[in-house]
Amino acid sequence: MKITFQYIFNFIIGGTLAFTMVNCTANKYPGKKLVWSDEFNYKGLPDSTKWNYDVGGHGFGNEESQFYTKNRLENARVEKGNLIIEAKKENWEESKYTSARLLTKGKFSFEYGTVEVRAKLPKGRGTWPAIWMMSEKMKTWPDDGELDIMEHVGYNQGFIHASAHTKNYNHKINTQKTDTIFVKDVSEKFHVYKANWTPEKIEVYVDDKKFFTYENKEKTYGAWPFDQPYFLILNVAVGGFWGGLKGIDDTVFPQKFEIDYVRVYQDK
Repeated sequence: MKITFQYIFNFIIGGTLAFTMVNCTANKYPGKKLVWSDEFNYKGLPDSTKWNYDVGGHGFGNEESQFYTKNRLENARVEKGNLIIEAKKENWEESKYTSARLLTKGKFSFEYGTVEVRAKLPKGRGTWPAIWMMSEKMKTWPDDGELDIMEHVGYNQGFIHASAHTKNYNHKINTQKTDTIFVKDVSEKFHVYKANWTPEKIEVYVDDKKFFTYENKEKTYGAWPFDQPYFLILNVAVGGFWGGLKGIDDTVFPQKFEIDYVRVYQDK
C-alpha cells in the first residue's frame, strides 16, 4: 500500500479523535470512572452479555396492554448506533400490542454511582417509556425500593417524572417521593437523563438540570432501602393504570424509544 502524507494525516487525526472521544467519556466526572456502558455501536439484537428480557403480558401488576417479547428484532434492536425499543399495534398471545423490557438483572448491578442515559422518547396517548432501577435482591415491592429516573406518559406530552418508591413512600398509598420537569422536545430530540446516587441522597437531572432530590433523612429501611445493588431497566409500556389513564390512541403506533447510550460511573 502506498503511504501518502494525506493517509498519515488522516490516520493521526482519526486516531486522535477516537482517543479523545474515549478519554472524554472515561473522564467526564472528576474522581469517577466508567464502570459499565453500552454505546450500541453494533447491529442486531441487544448485547446478550449485558441485557436480559422480562417476558409476558399485563405489565406485571401495572394493568398494561402490551406483551413484552424476547429476542425479537421488531421490538428491540440496535441500528445506526442506537438501541430501539419499539411498541407495535399487533396481536400477540392475549395482548393487542407488543414491546420490550430490557434489564441488566443478573448481568450488572451496582451500589451508588452516576447513571446517564441519552434518549429520545416515543410520543402519543397510551405510551409509557421508562428508565428505572430495582434491587437485585427484590423480594417485596416496594419494600426493597424502586428508583424511576425517567417516566413519560404520552397523554401528558413533555412532562418528565422522577420518583423514589419505598415501603413508606410509594404510589400505592399515595406517598411516593416524586417531581416533574417539562421538556418541550423530548420526542424530537435526544436528552440526557441522569441520576446521582450516594448514601446520603439521590438526585435526578435532565441535561444537567436537577429537578428531583430524595434525601436519606430517616435512616430506616422503610424510607431508604437504597444501600444495596440495583440493576437498570429500559422499557416502553402501552396503557396501564397510569399510561392508559386517558386511553390508547392506536393511530400513533408504531412508536420508538431510541437510546444512544447507557453509562454508569462510580468513584475511583
